[in-house]
Amino acid sequence: MPARRRPRLHIVVSAGPTREHLDAVRFLSSPSSGRMGFAVAAAALRAGHRVTLVTGPVQIPSPPGVRTVRVTTAREMRREVLAAFREADALVMTAAVSDYRPLRRRRGKWKKGAARVSLALVRNPDILAEAGSRKRRRICIGFAVEVQEALKSATEKLRRKNLDALCLCSPEAFGAISADYRILFPDREMERFRGVTKAQLARRLVGHMVGIAAGR
Repeated sequence: MPARRRPRLHIVVSAGPTREHLDAVRFLSSPSSGRMGFAVAAAALRAGHRVTLVTGPVQIPSPPGVRTVRVTTAREMRREVLAAFREADALVMTAAVSDYRPLRRRRGKWKKGAARVSLALVRNPDILAEAGSRKRRRICIGFAVEVQEALKSATEKLRRKNLDALCLCSPEAFGAISADYRILFPDREMERFRGVTKAQLARRLVGHMVGIAAGR
């Protein structure tokens, strides 16, 4: 009996932070370097898949052979990720998207004044939850950086966002060469990885996507 052909996928990857400007020079963001998303894009490309990479502001050159879309804000990332996902087979959401943005962006530079000020924030869209709610037979993999009740929070996100897998890590993974990760699944035991590089984890995630696609 001939071996089953490995599927060639169109994989959308999000990477890096987003920025929500308070004024002309300041913004809300995170320390995400974008290396995890770029590693997933590179691993998927080497495995023969088509890749669209949507990245926030990072200091990493676009990988040759990958369609790269650069954005700044969470709403820009939502627009580009969901547009690409419509024509894709899978989404890997590694981006550290800002959960909130200022209600109003100030004109010019916010000058120093009172000793205490209040900042009104509004919630940004949850891109991964939106993709998960409309995925049908497509694959959705997310990342979660958690501190308190990490496993409980990640397990709830996996279910609530209708994901095929969720990669859990701590804030120490930001910018690190290697870190500890756990991959949670809705239908089997989680996998633990200690001190793995982002490239090693990326290869594992690409393998999981191929396995899921082959079984559908």
